[in-house]
Amino acid sequence: MLSLQQKMSLQQKLSPQQIQYQKLLQLNTLALEQRIKTELELNPILEETLEDEMELEQLEEEPEKENDSDEEEEEQFDNSEDEFDLEDFMNDSEYEQEFERLNKNNDEEKVYPVAMQRKSMRDNLIDQLHMLDLTEEEMILGENIIGALDKDGYFKEDLEKFVNDLKLFEGIEVSMEDAEKVLKKIQTLEPVGIAARNLQECLLIQIRNSSYDPYYSYIAEKILSEHFDDFINKRFDNIQKNLNLSTETLKSALALIQKLNPKPGEGNIDSEQINQITPDFIIEKVDDNYIVTLNDRAVPSVTISKTYLEMLENNKRKRKIPKREKEAHKFLREKFESAKWFIASLQQRRQTLMKIMQAILEKQYEFFENGPKYLKPMIYKDIADEIGMDISTISRVVNGKYVQSPQGIHELKYFFSEGLSTDDGNEISNKHIKELIKEICENEPKDKPYSDDKIASILQEKGIHIARRTVAKYREQLKIPVARLRKKII
Repeated sequence: MLSLQQKMSLQQKLSPQQIQYQKLLQLNTLALEQRIKTELELNPILEETLEDEMELEQLEEEPEKENDSDEEEEEQFDNSEDEFDLEDFMNDSEYEQEFERLNKNNDEEKVYPVAMQRKSMRDNLIDQLHMLDLTEEEMILGENIIGALDKDGYFKEDLEKFVNDLKLFEGIEVSMEDAEKVLKKIQTLEPVGIAARNLQECLLIQIRNSSYDPYYSYIAEKILSEHFDDFINKRFDNIQKNLNLSTETLKSALALIQKLNPKPGEGNIDSEQINQITPDFIIEKVDDNYIVTLNDRAVPSVTISKTYLEMLENNKRKRKIPKREKEAHKFLREKFESAKWFIASLQQRRQTLMKIMQAILEKQYEFFENGPKYLKPMIYKDIADEIGMDISTISRVVNGKYVQSPQGIHELKYFFSEGLSTDDGNEISNKHIKELIKEICENEPKDKPYSDDKIASILQEKGIHIARRTVAKYREQLKIPVARLRKKII
């Protein structure tokens, strides 16, 4: 039989305000700026405080009101009283000062740097293409080829299939012979070697269009065209033997090849400006102390609109409110509460970020003082226990945020790592181990690079017990090639 039962239980649920705070917490500085601008558009109660304009108006009005300074102070006092006249607003002491100004000091200057507009490499290639003597069909083909380049500037498409698709879908007919000519012309545009179909072709194009010494350019071209497999696998003995070269000649030819760019479009093919990171924190050393500041000068400072507060107060004093005004009053009350919680969440976000960054600074003081080798093992729980917050809060703050310090710009995640115990009983960070591996590879004999086993043995001599496969994993993360590919001719 069916039956109805009542049951009491306790459940943890996040309030809308808590959800909003958590979402704001995980935003970096640039994303927060956009989020505040969106909220300013959606909520009429909120407005941006324009400090520069307020100061300018005060400076202009001062000469005219020198004799009425006392009256002016009284008026300003009265206005400030009016602004905070709402009863429930006054009673909430936690937010009294947040409505006046958020995240700003009176002496801070508001700066909005304007970056110079730049064209992407793809746009520059198309501009160069239009300067060539090509038919209309060839020009369209060239634009499509440039549009199909990958992030490194390579043309990985099958040219014949590419031409057939262009004919089928766009009705543009170009012969394979003419298509090859168009591709060859694009490959000589700046940067030379762009639109190559593979690494070998890319390097050969650069050699053939270079102004290096003709003899060594000829040797380099022979190496790339006839002994490319030996070259990429660093079998220099085979190259020297097959081409009957002296050691000095081989070294000069290889040095020339190393000057070439294997990825002509890397990182620039679509970017319209230089990729840059905006740090969320700035750590500066003043005398013997480190000062942490939140890099939020570009973030709009928001407050409650005085006009709408007065409207709410006037409606509150009325005994009878028409139905239409009731709806408007209800709307304003809802937006007022939303604005109040939004500003409170911003302030709480700021306090949380500063607490976490201060704790990281204290835990990793030796790193900021002496460099990466002094980075200590640390996990999210260490910081969570230090400041009395949940691990999930630490994770939200750390993810995607950066700090600028005398040691450079680092993602906050950089400061968290697992550790290994050494023979002397100390804990050492895996990032410190990576730095040691990098240092060992930089100082190894260039003609006989160390194998992963040898590197593991060197670390064990330092009291760090680490397996060969772990060395290989860290080496790959550092993008250091295997010993065979690190070999150089002395």
